[in-house]
Amino acid sequence: MGDNVTNIPSAPQPENQPTPQGIPSQRSETDELRATAEHLRGQVSELEIQARSRPRIAMAEGVLVERYRLENAEAAFDLLRRASQRANIKLHQLAAAVARTPGPAPGAKTWLSGRTQLPVPDLTSLGAGPLNAANQGEVLGAALQHVLTVTGTDMGNVQLYEDGVLRMAKHAGLSRQFTDYFAFVDGNTSCSRAAVASNQVTVKDVAASPGFDEESRQVILAAGSRACHSIPLVDDEGLVRGVISSHHARPLVGFTQAQLQTLHTAGRTLGNWIKWHQHTVLGAALEDLHRLALASRQQR
Repeated sequence: MGDNVTNIPSAPQPENQPTPQGIPSQRSETDELRATAEHLRGQVSELEIQARSRPRIAMAEGVLVERYRLENAEAAFDLLRRASQRANIKLHQLAAAVARTPGPAPGAKTWLSGRTQLPVPDLTSLGAGPLNAANQGEVLGAALQHVLTVTGTDMGNVQLYEDGVLRMAKHAGLSRQFTDYFAFVDGNTSCSRAAVASNQVTVKDVAASPGFDEESRQVILAAGSRACHSIPLVDDEGLVRGVISSHHARPLVGFTQAQLQTLHTAGRTLGNWIKWHQHTVLGAALEDLHRLALASRQQR
């Protein structure tokens, strides 16, 4: 026997009425709206990040214009851009260094006279093989992957201190909403608590933890993180240089003492590397910037 089908003549289509195939589906309209909202959120976040960075860059531009008698802020920005690219560091990092570092003596050919050379830190504990210590992205990426391997997850991020605020420097497996929202952190998170206490902090269940405000909690949960663990990056002088965190799709029971010790070692290794990088690579970028500025002045 065949299917029970009733044949009903179709009603005539009114003139100029679009066929069903020409009407966008509700699902496609929803997808378009969702994509538009995500794009707008990204633009707003970019503007917020620029608003946080711009005052420091503007301050560095002002310092350079006055010190080297440059024509304008655009000329100063061009020097910052060139020096940061040559050193393979972020422009905002160089700008912050210009703003906080005392300037060279009048007529000096070097910015940081008498600067001592620090030995290149040993990075073998990160388990990544030979690394280019001068390459910030390479080292931070290796450190993050090492921590994610030890903690058994694929979500995490690295934040570095800049002007007293933790700034996102590297991340893996996290949503754009998460990385934009936590681009700058100065409180109400496990990473900030780890930095203040200079100790590892485990949040076993984000949904139940009192350590987050509700907005932060919802952003973390929306990223698929139900638990997190933060490790302070501490140098040999005890100064916290940043934080590295793992995020987990399920609530955590905890970690073994062996895991915690391995993470502690990674935090100390990366903390000492950050100290070296800021002294050596960032210091060399300041010297290069000084030479570029002097040459620019002589060409006028």
